[in-house]
Amino acid sequence: MTRPRILVVDDEPQIQRFLKPALTAVGYDVLQVGTVAEAKRAIAAQAPDVVVLDLGLPDGDGKDVIASVRAFSAVPIIVLSARDRESEKIEALDLGADDYVEKPFGIGELLARIRTALRRRHDAQVPPERFEFGGLVVDDASHRVTLLAEAVHLTPKEYDLLLLLARNAGRVLTHRQILTQVWGPAHAEDVQYLRVLIGQLRAKIEPGPSRPRLIENEPGIGYRLQPPDVE
Repeated sequence: MTRPRILVVDDEPQIQRFLKPALTAVGYDVLQVGTVAEAKRAIAAQAPDVVVLDLGLPDGDGKDVIASVRAFSAVPIIVLSARDRESEKIEALDLGADDYVEKPFGIGELLARIRTALRRRHDAQVPPERFEFGGLVVDDASHRVTLLAEAVHLTPKEYDLLLLLARNAGRVLTHRQILTQVWGPAHAEDVQYLRVLIGQLRAKIEPGPSRPRLIENEPGIGYRLQPPDVE
Protein backbone atom coordinates (compact mmCIF):
# COMPACT_ATOMS: atom_id res chain seq x y z
CA MET A 1 0.00 0.00 0.00
CA THR A 2 1.34 3.43 -0.96
CA ARG A 3 2.18 5.64 1.98
CA PRO A 4 0.51 9.08 1.89
CA ARG A 5 2.95 11.83 0.98
CA ILE A 6 3.03 14.96 3.15
CA LEU A 7 4.80 18.10 1.97
CA VAL A 8 5.97 20.32 4.85
CA VAL A 9 6.68 23.91 3.78
CA ASP A 10 8.50 25.63 6.65
CA ASP A 11 11.87 27.34 6.94
CA GLU A 12 12.29 26.82 10.70
CA PRO A 13 14.92 24.08 11.24
CA GLN A 14 13.41 23.04 14.57
CA ILE A 15 10.00 22.52 12.98
CA GLN A 16 11.51 20.44 10.19
CA ARG A 17 13.55 18.37 12.64
CA PHE A 18 10.43 17.74 14.75
CA LEU A 19 7.84 17.08 12.06
CA LYS A 20 9.69 14.68 9.77
CA PRO A 21 10.26 11.91 12.36
CA ALA A 22 6.82 12.49 13.92
CA LEU A 23 5.02 12.12 10.58
CA THR A 24 7.25 9.27 9.39
CA ALA A 25 6.56 7.34 12.61
CA VAL A 26 2.82 7.19 11.85
CA GLY A 27 3.25 6.02 8.27
CA TYR A 28 3.69 9.08 6.06
CA ASP A 29 6.34 9.85 3.47
CA VAL A 30 7.60 13.36 4.19
CA LEU A 31 8.97 15.96 1.80
CA GLN A 32 10.37 19.22 3.17
CA VAL A 33 10.99 22.59 1.53
CA GLY A 34 11.50 26.07 2.97
CA THR A 35 10.48 28.67 0.37
CA VAL A 36 7.48 29.76 -1.70
CA ALA A 37 9.28 28.91 -4.95
CA GLU A 38 10.28 25.43 -3.75
CA ALA A 39 6.74 24.77 -2.52
CA LYS A 40 5.17 25.59 -5.88
CA ARG A 41 7.67 23.38 -7.72
CA ALA A 42 7.27 20.48 -5.26
CA ILE A 43 3.48 20.52 -5.40
CA ALA A 44 3.49 20.52 -9.20
CA ALA A 45 6.20 17.85 -9.54
CA GLN A 46 5.68 15.59 -6.52
CA ALA A 47 1.85 15.62 -6.22
CA PRO A 48 1.70 15.36 -2.39
CA ASP A 49 -1.46 14.11 -0.70
CA VAL A 50 -1.45 16.92 1.89
CA VAL A 51 0.52 20.17 2.21
CA VAL A 52 1.40 21.58 5.65
CA LEU A 53 2.22 25.22 4.96
CA ASP A 54 3.80 28.01 7.01
CA LEU A 55 2.85 31.54 5.96
CA GLY A 56 6.06 33.34 6.92
CA LEU A 57 8.59 32.16 4.34
CA PRO A 58 11.88 33.87 3.43
CA ASP A 59 10.98 34.63 -0.21
CA GLY A 60 7.35 35.61 0.22
CA ASP A 61 4.01 34.92 1.85
CA GLY A 62 2.67 31.39 2.09
CA LYS A 63 -0.71 32.70 0.92
CA ASP A 64 0.93 33.11 -2.50
CA VAL A 65 1.42 29.35 -2.53
CA ILE A 66 -2.27 28.78 -1.81
CA ALA A 67 -3.42 31.15 -4.56
CA SER A 68 -1.01 29.69 -7.10
CA VAL A 69 -1.68 26.04 -6.31
CA ARG A 70 -5.45 26.42 -6.38
CA ALA A 71 -5.16 27.26 -10.07
CA PHE A 72 -4.13 23.68 -10.84
CA SER A 73 -4.60 21.44 -7.79
CA ALA A 74 -7.16 20.61 -5.10
CA VAL A 75 -4.52 19.12 -2.77
CA PRO A 76 -5.54 19.70 0.88
CA ILE A 77 -3.55 22.57 2.42
CA ILE A 78 -3.22 22.89 6.19
CA VAL A 79 -1.77 26.24 7.24
CA LEU A 80 0.60 25.93 10.20
CA SER A 81 1.54 29.42 11.33
CA ALA A 82 2.32 31.66 14.29
CA ARG A 83 0.14 34.39 12.80
CA ASP A 84 -2.96 34.52 14.99
CA ARG A 85 -4.88 37.46 13.51
CA GLU A 86 -8.37 36.57 12.33
CA SER A 87 -7.80 38.45 9.08
CA GLU A 88 -4.81 36.22 8.23
CA LYS A 89 -6.79 33.05 8.86
CA ILE A 90 -9.80 34.25 6.90
CA GLU A 91 -7.69 35.31 3.92
CA ALA A 92 -5.85 31.98 3.84
CA LEU A 93 -9.10 30.00 4.06
CA ASP A 94 -10.86 32.17 1.47
CA LEU A 95 -7.93 31.61 -0.89
CA GLY A 96 -8.48 27.87 -0.62
CA ALA A 97 -6.66 26.53 2.45
CA ASP A 98 -8.51 23.63 4.06
CA ASP A 99 -7.54 24.19 7.67
CA TYR A 100 -5.48 26.38 9.99
CA VAL A 101 -3.42 25.27 12.99
CA GLU A 102 -1.65 27.87 15.13
CA LYS A 103 1.91 27.61 16.40
CA PRO A 104 2.74 26.46 19.00
CA PHE A 105 0.76 23.31 18.24
CA GLY A 106 0.26 19.81 19.55
CA ILE A 107 1.31 16.99 17.23
CA GLY A 108 -1.92 15.14 18.08
CA GLU A 109 -4.02 18.00 16.75
CA LEU A 110 -1.98 18.27 13.56
CA LEU A 111 -2.18 14.52 12.94
CA ALA A 112 -5.95 14.63 13.40
CA ARG A 113 -6.22 17.45 10.86
CA ILE A 114 -4.06 15.50 8.41
CA ARG A 115 -6.22 12.38 8.80
CA THR A 116 -9.34 14.45 8.15
CA ALA A 117 -7.77 16.05 5.07
CA LEU A 118 -6.77 12.65 3.69
CA ARG A 119 -10.30 11.31 4.20
CA ARG A 120 -11.78 14.33 2.44
CA ARG A 121 -9.34 13.89 -0.46
CA HIS A 122 -10.31 10.23 -0.79
CA ASP A 123 -14.04 10.94 -0.56
CA ALA A 124 -13.80 13.72 -3.13
CA GLN A 125 -12.64 11.24 -5.77
CA VAL A 126 -16.13 9.67 -5.69
CA PRO A 127 -18.53 12.30 -4.33
CA PRO A 128 -20.77 10.53 -1.83
CA GLU A 129 -24.52 11.03 -1.71
CA ARG A 130 -24.71 9.83 1.89
CA PHE A 131 -22.84 11.21 4.90
CA GLU A 132 -22.80 9.69 8.39
CA PHE A 133 -21.61 11.43 11.55
CA GLY A 134 -22.15 9.51 14.79
CA GLY A 135 -25.85 8.77 14.31
CA LEU A 136 -26.59 11.74 12.06
CA VAL A 137 -27.19 10.69 8.44
CA VAL A 138 -27.48 13.12 5.54
CA ASP A 139 -28.72 11.33 2.41
CA ASP A 140 -28.60 13.78 -0.47
CA ALA A 141 -29.98 11.28 -2.97
CA SER A 142 -33.28 11.16 -1.07
CA HIS A 143 -32.95 14.67 0.41
CA ARG A 144 -33.45 13.09 3.84
CA VAL A 145 -31.78 13.66 7.22
CA THR A 146 -32.07 11.30 10.18
CA LEU A 147 -30.74 11.39 13.73
CA LEU A 148 -30.51 8.01 15.49
CA ALA A 149 -32.84 6.63 12.78
CA GLU A 150 -35.47 9.31 13.43
CA ALA A 151 -36.35 11.77 10.65
CA VAL A 152 -35.12 15.35 11.14
CA HIS A 153 -37.30 17.97 9.46
CA LEU A 154 -35.22 20.84 8.11
CA THR A 155 -36.12 23.98 6.21
CA PRO A 156 -34.55 24.29 2.74
CA LYS A 157 -31.88 26.71 4.00
CA GLU A 158 -31.11 24.49 7.02
CA TYR A 159 -30.69 21.53 4.67
CA ASP A 160 -28.45 23.49 2.29
CA LEU A 161 -26.27 24.60 5.20
CA LEU A 162 -25.99 21.09 6.64
CA LEU A 163 -25.19 19.57 3.25
CA LEU A 164 -22.47 22.16 2.64
CA LEU A 165 -20.90 21.47 6.04
CA ALA A 166 -21.20 17.69 5.50
CA ARG A 167 -19.49 17.84 2.11
CA ASN A 168 -16.63 19.74 3.75
CA ALA A 169 -16.56 17.81 7.04
CA GLY A 170 -13.47 18.61 9.08
CA ARG A 171 -12.72 21.74 7.06
CA VAL A 172 -13.17 25.29 8.34
CA LEU A 173 -15.53 27.26 6.11
CA THR A 174 -15.44 31.03 6.53
CA HIS A 175 -18.57 33.09 7.07
CA ARG A 176 -18.18 34.50 3.57
CA GLN A 177 -17.80 31.06 1.97
CA ILE A 178 -20.94 29.75 3.67
CA LEU A 179 -23.05 32.86 3.10
CA THR A 180 -22.10 33.02 -0.57
CA GLN A 181 -22.97 29.39 -1.21
CA VAL A 182 -26.17 29.21 0.87
CA TRP A 183 -27.63 32.70 0.32
CA GLY A 184 -25.69 34.03 -2.67
CA PRO A 185 -23.00 36.70 -3.20
CA ALA A 186 -25.35 39.55 -2.27
CA HIS A 187 -25.45 38.24 1.32
CA ALA A 188 -21.70 37.60 1.77
CA GLU A 189 -21.53 39.99 4.74
CA ASP A 190 -24.81 39.03 6.48
CA VAL A 191 -23.20 37.06 9.31
CA GLN A 192 -26.27 37.42 11.55
CA TYR A 193 -28.30 35.35 9.04
CA LEU A 194 -25.75 32.58 9.45
CA ARG A 195 -25.65 32.73 13.25
CA VAL A 196 -29.43 32.37 13.42
CA LEU A 197 -29.45 29.46 10.98
CA ILE A 198 -26.60 27.70 12.81
CA GLY A 199 -28.59 27.99 16.05
CA GLN A 200 -31.69 26.53 14.42
CA LEU A 201 -29.72 23.68 12.89
CA ARG A 202 -27.90 22.84 16.11
CA ALA A 203 -31.23 22.66 17.96
CA LYS A 204 -32.34 19.94 15.55
CA ILE A 205 -29.19 17.81 15.17
CA GLU A 206 -27.58 18.39 18.59
CA PRO A 207 -30.62 18.08 20.84
CA GLY A 208 -28.95 17.85 24.22
CA PRO A 209 -25.74 17.73 26.27
CA SER A 210 -25.51 13.96 25.75
CA ARG A 211 -24.96 14.51 22.01
CA PRO A 212 -21.51 15.56 20.77
CA ARG A 213 -21.32 19.02 19.26
CA LEU A 214 -20.93 18.41 15.55
CA ILE A 215 -20.88 22.02 14.38
CA GLU A 216 -17.86 23.82 15.80
CA ASN A 217 -17.54 27.60 15.89
CA GLU A 218 -14.19 29.09 14.89
CA PRO A 219 -14.60 32.52 16.56
CA GLY A 220 -14.55 35.38 14.09
CA ILE A 221 -13.79 33.03 11.20
CA GLY A 222 -16.55 30.52 10.48
CA TYR A 223 -17.72 26.98 11.21
CA ARG A 224 -16.75 23.39 10.63
CA LEU A 225 -18.68 20.15 10.96
CA GLN A 226 -16.31 18.01 12.98
CA PRO A 227 -16.90 14.25 12.76
CA PRO A 228 -17.01 12.79 16.29
CA ASP A 229 -14.25 10.25 15.56
CA VAL A 230 -11.68 13.05 15.00
CA GLU A 231 -10.14 14.30 18.23
